[in-house]
Amino acid sequence: MPYLILSLVVLTQCSRVTLVNQPDLYTPMAENIELDETSTENNGYKRAIDRKGWKLAWTDEFNGTEIDTTKWTHEINGDGGGNNEMQFYVASKANSYIKDDFLVIKAAQQNYKGKFYTSARLNTKFKADWTYGRFDIRAKTPVQQGVWPAIWMLPTDWTYGAWPLSGEIDIMESVGHQPKTWVGTLHYGEAWPNNKHTGTSVDVKQGDLSTQFRLYSVEWEPNEIRWYVDDSLMATKTTKDLEPHKWPFDQRFHMILNLAIGGQWPGLPDESTIFPKYMFVDYVRVYQKNNAQ
Repeated sequence: MPYLILSLVVLTQCSRVTLVNQPDLYTPMAENIELDETSTENNGYKRAIDRKGWKLAWTDEFNGTEIDTTKWTHEINGDGGGNNEMQFYVASKANSYIKDDFLVIKAAQQNYKGKFYTSARLNTKFKADWTYGRFDIRAKTPVQQGVWPAIWMLPTDWTYGAWPLSGEIDIMESVGHQPKTWVGTLHYGEAWPNNKHTGTSVDVKQGDLSTQFRLYSVEWEPNEIRWYVDDSLMATKTTKDLEPHKWPFDQRFHMILNLAIGGQWPGLPDESTIFPKYMFVDYVRVYQKNNAQ
């Protein structure tokens, strides 16, 4: 199982990430990479913006011409996440941009500051943080050996201590050598190596994760978290599933979107892996109950 390895990754990433907030930041690249005319065919599951029982609290529909830096921060990070990942996360417009009303995160095969690939990782920390809600992300993610897209959440304040004591919510992850498999996980418990996790993995029925857009969702309420794919319930976890450990999911969390390459869980890219790789996000929508704080 990959979860222990993933836990090692997040522990290091959380403690060593550098945040960059300048809206005009452009990380110089070792080579000039042009924006690709990549197909963003809008197939797959769709739904209207209204959602019964929930009130829209925050959204990014990616309908502009530039990434909205009032909502998203690029992380500049080349340490490999403690998982021997091979990418350097940059704020270059060659690696993350808006095209055809989609956010595009591009992993390119490129030597940069000692790494073999460049990619992007964006978060909403201190710009949008939530305690409870429904989180809808419509996305199409890449496959093939060594590719690791993720949609996830981390605590903003680390109220209960360093990872994983304050928790982690993985809305969607996949590794490219399992092209049909979506994974959702909670991380919690004591400090590594006594960290814990619980979650689920599901194989999609049609195609693989790269063939069409899918709606990945989490409903997070006091004492319970539920995962959905295309509005179908996949798993439910409650405080009882974490016993005897503390349920840390009662504080504010922020969202992260990223595309990693390599590392112990996905493994290294090989001759079958074709670059560049693209992760497309149609929208991120956050809903809350009317009585939510």
